[in-house]
Amino acid sequence: MYINSLELNNYRNYNELNISFNKGITILCGDNAQGKTNVLEALYLAATTKSHRGSKDREIIMFSENEAHIRVQLSKHDVGHKIDMHLRKNKNKGVAIDGLSIKKSGELFGLINIIFFSPEDLSIIKNGPGQRRRFMNLELCQLNKIYYYNYVNYNKALNQRNTLLKQIAADKSKKDMLDVWDAYLIQYGKAIIEERQAFIDKLNDIVKVIHNHLTGGRESIEITYETNVSFKDYEKVMRKKRDTDIKYQSTQTGPHRDDICFLVNGIDVRTFGSQGQQRTAALSLKLAEIELVKSIIHDNPILLLDDVMSELDSNRRNYLLESIKDIQTIITCTGYDDFIKSRLTIDKIYEVVNGTINEMNIDN
Repeated sequence: MYINSLELNNYRNYNELNISFNKGITILCGDNAQGKTNVLEALYLAATTKSHRGSKDREIIMFSENEAHIRVQLSKHDVGHKIDMHLRKNKNKGVAIDGLSIKKSGELFGLINIIFFSPEDLSIIKNGPGQRRRFMNLELCQLNKIYYYNYVNYNKALNQRNTLLKQIAADKSKKDMLDVWDAYLIQYGKAIIEERQAFIDKLNDIVKVIHNHLTGGRESIEITYETNVSFKDYEKVMRKKRDTDIKYQSTQTGPHRDDICFLVNGIDVRTFGSQGQQRTAALSLKLAEIELVKSIIHDNPILLLDDVMSELDSNRRNYLLESIKDIQTIITCTGYDDFIKSRLTIDKIYEVVNGTINEMNIDN
């Protein structure tokens, strides 16, 4: 699969934009705060309906405008597709695939598989568990529509239960109503746990090989899935913690509190690893993500690299560049000399200046 073109209207600092891509590597070059990342965000939004930054639609629409549009042309298995996304400040976004409106965002997942790699991802190891859960959820929702269904319904039930807990604090007679939401949470929560465990198991097999190569055999890595509650004890723990939940007016048990552990040479690098070890583990994770997606979809994903190269030393940078040769990759950076020196085949270079993009002449 690959993206052919992107068209934007009233999107952040782009009044109008029409940009084309080749199957290989495209570089968006320019100073900071010119709009490079906005292009990557729009592509990711078109694939997942979500901003990688967590931004709301009203924050994405150009100031003083009430709506924005994203249009993406892509090819998948030699078949062309078009995604139209209509963002509105005071309404839900509208999405159409090949001219037909979709009712649920889950219908969009899987049409494009995008892996986003930003400097923030290099901190995924040392940051809190929320970012690591987000990593699992974003990838699994793209790869598995059943997971997406269970994840959406789990969060709906979780929100309803937490609302009920607040009501119980004022009216104890509503306590028995927890049985209904507990049943939903356990049903969807167990499905989430199973899918996450399978995902981490597959990822673990791949990341071990990559990390060994990245460190020249000096380090071994193991990723483990840390569940907040075990599959078999879920119902028992939920009931046991009811009084605690009522006290704190929030649900303390379930996969919304899970985590991923990273062991390097047997040491938990989340807490005890050096910054270099944490960054290498994070790079290994993203590279393993690429290989895992390839194996599942039997195609290459699309890779978005947002100013990552400046955060990596030459060894890690070269390994990453070597790994993306057969993948459509769109890279943002402030300077492209290092890419030229690395003899990387570059298909297009665009200069980005204050919301305008111009193609530059290149000589590989």
